[in-house]
Amino acid sequence: MNSMLSNTSSGCSRDSSVTGVVFPILYSILCLVALILNSLAAWIFFKIPSTSTFVVFLKNVVVADLLMTLTIPVKMLSDAGVGLQVFYCRYSGVLFYTTMYISILLLGLISLDRYLKIVRPFGRSSLQRVRVGQVISAAVWVIMLSLSLPNVILSNKPPKITRGRLECKSMKGNAGMLWHEGLNYFCQVIFWGVFALMAVCYTFISKKVYESYKASKSRSQAASRKTKAKVFVVVGVFFVCFAPFHFTRVPYTLSQTRNINYCQTKQARYVAKEATLWLSAANICLDPLIYIFLCKVFRRRLMTTFNKTPTESSVATSTQLEMTQLDHNTRLSHNDKITNSDISG
Repeated sequence: MNSMLSNTSSGCSRDSSVTGVVFPILYSILCLVALILNSLAAWIFFKIPSTSTFVVFLKNVVVADLLMTLTIPVKMLSDAGVGLQVFYCRYSGVLFYTTMYISILLLGLISLDRYLKIVRPFGRSSLQRVRVGQVISAAVWVIMLSLSLPNVILSNKPPKITRGRLECKSMKGNAGMLWHEGLNYFCQVIFWGVFALMAVCYTFISKKVYESYKASKSRSQAASRKTKAKVFVVVGVFFVCFAPFHFTRVPYTLSQTRNINYCQTKQARYVAKEATLWLSAANICLDPLIYIFLCKVFRRRLMTTFNKTPTESSVATSTQLEMTQLDHNTRLSHNDKITNSDISG
């Protein structure tokens, strides 16, 4: 989906001191941490039954994060110029970006699910049915993979390696470059659309939480701060990780697909894109924090896993506890009161 490596224009070669040394080191640290955290998250999550759309969406995020983690070693080797550059350009890089946008869409769906649970607890929406959540998740995967497939198929030209490095766009013809540019714009729409959805959902959630505290005359500042943290953790992580990359991606894509003759401009855009891309990839390490903050069942499983003394009832009835809490939340909503547990799933 994108390119790396050296520019073939005369007299304009990229400085590999940053992209070929610093970034592979940063990605190696990221990969190790992400592999540990997401393997643990997957092990815990797939022992939890899919009793709600919230859990369904979170499980799909775990799968997307694990797949993205597995592409990072290939990117590290490609950035360092020691091999697998063609494989990265044609396959691994495409999967890297595809799983990133699948995660973005799923985080948007999670925000909508939280809005429906907290702001509109009555009249259960069809979007909150487990089967519907599974169908929507499958549709996200199918659509994104289908849109990304032409990037694999149209990267069919012989690679042009200059000074030991490959520029991915050299493997694309005119059709491949047009699709690459169009898909990048479409991904921009996905990101900013999801960000707008999250902003709206969490604005209404914040308003509901504030009204609840006023109605119950709650004076606990600690509880208030805890609830606010839960409300904004998803949108905060989302914006910090993904927004910088999407500010830099369009200018970088234009430098690939259009004739820009300023060498320093190309280099600056490339380094900015790679730096913000690493920040976006860091989201795979932060998503497990979202699971801990927002998913009660995940928290319980995690605690019993490290407690080493889980009782039969504490493990076996985690789903029953969740459903009991949902009923409790509904009664509180009826009285216009919301507690910290309402923010969590």
